Amino acid sequence: MITPTESLVFSMHANPGVYAVLAGSGVSRAAIIPTGWEITLSLVNQLAHVRQLTCEPGPEEWYRNTFGKEPDYSELLDALTGTPTERQALLRDYIEPSADERDERAKQPTAAHRAIAALAVNGTIRVILTTNFDCLIQTALEEAGVTPTVLSTPDQLRGVRPLIHGGCWVIKLHGDYRDIRIRNTQAELDSYDPKFNDLLDRILDEFGLIVCGWSAVWDGALRDALYRAPARRFTTYWAVHGDITDEAQQLIDHRAAKSIPITDADEFFRTVQEQVESLREFARPHPLSTEGAIASLKRYLPEPQHRIRLWDLVDCVVERAVQATSGEGFAMDSPTPDPTTLRARLRRYDAAYSTLLALAPFGGFWAEEDHVTLWQRALTRLSDTRPIVGQRFDETWNDLRRYPGVMLLYALGIGALGHNRLPFVGRLLKTSVPDRHDE
Repeated sequence: MITPTESLVFSMHANPGVYAVLAGSGVSRAAIIPTGWEITLSLVNQLAHVRQLTCEPGPEEWYRNTFGKEPDYSELLDALTGTPTERQALLRDYIEPSADERDERAKQPTAAHRAIAALAVNGTIRVILTTNFDCLIQTALEEAGVTPTVLSTPDQLRGVRPLIHGGCWVIKLHGDYRDIRIRNTQAELDSYDPKFNDLLDRILDEFGLIVCGWSAVWDGALRDALYRAPARRFTTYWAVHGDITDEAQQLIDHRAAKSIPITDADEFFRTVQEQVESLREFARPHPLSTEGAIASLKRYLPEPQHRIRLWDLVDCVVERAVQATSGEGFAMDSPTPDPTTLRARLRRYDAAYSTLLALAPFGGFWAEEDHVTLWQRALTRLSDTRPIVGQRFDETWNDLRRYPGVMLLYALGIGALGHNRLPFVGRLLKTSVPDRHDE
């Protein structure tokens, strides 16, 4: 049976750029940025402390016993602060990392943010809607080399180019915590500026939607926009963690959305990103491109007059593969690999070097003395693990840069042994390559 996640992955691969992400507070949960409810309970605790009372049996029960009603995020913020400026200052400590938190990598982009950024790098995702005040999505995008257009206030919509004209967009529906115009209270969340409504209507009409980490409980204006959207050009996918709220279920029913049960946002977006990447890897160029390279190699190998063309062919295939593995998907400062991310990167290397590794057995089989330097140069080029100056790197990822060279050595050696070219194999095994210390 095809799962909703698989359906989403195939749709995103076939329709790059047509799915928008709607990220709620749950997407930032792993960054230890509290949700609105957790901020509410924290404020209740502080209120009890100011009154020199113990918050027993718990903040929710204490508030209910003290005030005769349920604690409410918007109501509590309204009561504790008189102006938007005061609300901004109160919330800052919940969002900005302290020095200790920064050392612990808390309140930093999570695996979910980085997976969304990776999908944005290749244009699979171009529009990100978020109810979060934090800047984790922007940070992840910028670290991945994407400079997004960020819209968080109605005045920023003036003169903005059409969404269809490319680029990556981050639309912060409730504002940015660094701007005092953030929307917090229930009254502020129940209506948007007409300009924001117009933008939302266009997005919800023209794009598919991936919803994650949003309960739909507090955001009346956003709920209204989803109910208002008339078209169903692309499917809505709703990632569900735990029990779903009544408000979310009603929207799922209204939009005929596909629910996707998830463990957490990190696991969900990482899975989607890796599976989309896998589809891209296996959508390789037509086999004739590799067959054409092999045919050229066979033509050039036996004829001395084609020596320059032979070197140009091998150099071109090597450099094309090196370029393909020097950017997106091959970052040296990625989090330390686990079995899943390691396998995914090995598959990317295999895809990028497929043409070269198809040539190598033929090169080894027909190798002559004057071909040794050609293949040694390729081995040296592919085995260079010297770090790029100024670039942070994880040792495991950096060491994995040797993988293409090892595979080339095997492919050349297997071909050479098939024709008893033992001296050629011996010369290959004596090839000097620089280590990370340039030795």
